[in-house]
Amino acid sequence: MSEPAEELLETFPNPNPGRDFTIDIDCPEFTSVCPKTGHPDFGTIHVTYVPDERCIELKSLKLYLQSYRQRGIFYEAATNVILDHLVTASAPRRMTVIGDFSARGGITTKVTVTYPAS
Repeated sequence: MSEPAEELLETFPNPNPGRDFTIDIDCPEFTSVCPKTGHPDFGTIHVTYVPDERCIELKSLKLYLQSYRQRGIFYEAATNVILDHLVTASAPRRMTVIGDFSARGGITTKVTVTYPAS
């Protein structure tokens, strides 16, 4: 299976680096593949962050998340890898990524990861 394409992530200068403000991003079309069954997984990725010097460019985020489409990865791993890659790319003051995954077999899963770790 393909690896997430971290190099697709782009940033731009924060227009107000002297002020704390929150950016909320919802990505409702996240897809990956269950590594055990090969079935597609669907979910919404929610990103909330306070930028420092750099902000995440949204088209690059969309392309980055699309790189998971054929990747066999568990929900917990996907959410943690996404946070790691976004933190590496943008060096935010704070960030939370929530993977809110659709029901499969009557079970939904929501994974929340934060930076810095509490």
